[in-house]
Amino acid sequence: MRLRAILFDKDGTLIDFDRTWGPAAYEVMRTLAGGDPARLRRLMQVSAYVEAERRFLPSSPLVGGSSSEYGPLWAEALGRPPGGALYREMDRLFLHWGLETLAPIGDPAAILGRLRAGGFRLGIATNDAEASARAQAARLRLLDLCPFIVGYDSGHGSKPDPGMIQAFVRQHGLMPGEVAMVGDSVHDLRAARAAGVVAVAVLTGPLGEEARESLAGDADHILGSIADLPAWLELPDRPAGRD
Repeated sequence: MRLRAILFDKDGTLIDFDRTWGPAAYEVMRTLAGGDPARLRRLMQVSAYVEAERRFLPSSPLVGGSSSEYGPLWAEALGRPPGGALYREMDRLFLHWGLETLAPIGDPAAILGRLRAGGFRLGIATNDAEASARAQAARLRLLDLCPFIVGYDSGHGSKPDPGMIQAFVRQHGLMPGEVAMVGDSVHDLRAARAAGVVAVAVLTGPLGEEARESLAGDADHILGSIADLPAWLELPDRPAGRD
């Protein structure tokens, strides 16, 4: 069955996770800690965060998880009650700082523009909040290319559950086999498998090439990055300067 649509993960697929969220998360944690060094240390500890390098360890619950998933850990570290008020505050801070430190992987607008010109319908499904995803997509000039953008709080659940992908398939009136989900984590690939779409892994997440082995069991295809998609899809070359 020919592919007609592609749904993208965001962090680690379209944007550099470490360069974007490493420094952004430090500012978020520092703000929430309110100048209390002990609270900041607890936040970094439960987040598996390496302060000196401004990055997360691959085991961090923030790698692939939503604020509602790691929020209880942060609530305990801060001595605050878990729940919507705290998670919304976290999301607002991450939205702000995520834009301040936003670092794309290559030129997503050029790649997605080429795919869109090739007739593919495109979208973004992320475990980030929808408002943050839309703000970053706007900054990267992806909004017109990806009319469908959903986050963990959009009402479709979060990955690895298949709800986001199923919503994309329904919205476009497609068969699952006509859709590919592209992402850098097992969350993305298992969501794709559960939805019955093609699972495409990219090696641009925090582990880089080292992720290949851990992703292989859940992926139908493994590519280096989204830049490899046009060749994989056998799109014709475009004249220089038009990407």
